[in-house]
Amino acid sequence: MAPTPKRTAFFDVDNTLTRGSTLYFLGRGMYQRGFFSKKDISRFVLANLRFKLTGKEKPDEMKRWQNAATEFIAGHKVDDIARMAQDVYDQYVSPALWQGTIDIAQTHLSNDEEVWLVTAAPEDMARLITERLGFTGAIGTRAETADGYYTGKMCGNLLHGNEKVVAIKELALTHGFDLKDCYAYSDSHNDLPLLLAVGHPSVINPDAILRLRALRELWPIHDFRRARILNLVLGPIFSRLVWLLTLIKPTRRGKRPPQ
Repeated sequence: MAPTPKRTAFFDVDNTLTRGSTLYFLGRGMYQRGFFSKKDISRFVLANLRFKLTGKEKPDEMKRWQNAATEFIAGHKVDDIARMAQDVYDQYVSPALWQGTIDIAQTHLSNDEEVWLVTAAPEDMARLITERLGFTGAIGTRAETADGYYTGKMCGNLLHGNEKVVAIKELALTHGFDLKDCYAYSDSHNDLPLLLAVGHPSVINPDAILRLRALRELWPIHDFRRARILNLVLGPIFSRLVWLLTLIKPTRRGKRPPQ
């Protein structure tokens, strides 16, 4: 009898595992350490904004964003960026992690299932997150290196949209996964190809388009933003209510409280 293929859970990173962009966290850390100027980061932010607004459908804008995402590390030592990334994780990434997402991933690991990050973020950063959280592995956008330095070019394509499907299919072939038995989690409708490529799709903190699709398809929806907002809003109100109740003295039934 053939062994049952190992099941795997694939997780997007930005806004699924972290509140915000890991590439932004990395850029912020580099700027604070003098790796580049305000002009450099402004150019990257502008390219990122254009990509968010139009690049998902326009190859030219996607290429522009890809170049901006890799040019700002051009000429820097791989070892220097790796050491700095450790600090960036501790300072920015770790506090921005969604604990609910980590809990889901840990459940998969407890069930003897692998957990892989699949992200457009830099693969080196994704691997660092994987190591810190005890996940199985990571696939991300890879920056080209030569002689221990970043060249400013990209290896292959940005791991975005259907490119994620290509990546997990290659992983499935080399690791013996059956994608029909696997899971995928994302926040963005741009990851619909990834979600549709597995047998068990779920959404986490979904955007409006993805939420509608998940509702239509009856996919599980996990929204940790709502719990956080309710805690921020209702927490102080509940505490105030408890405090007020402690000021009210109980009275015997049938007697009016003293005036």
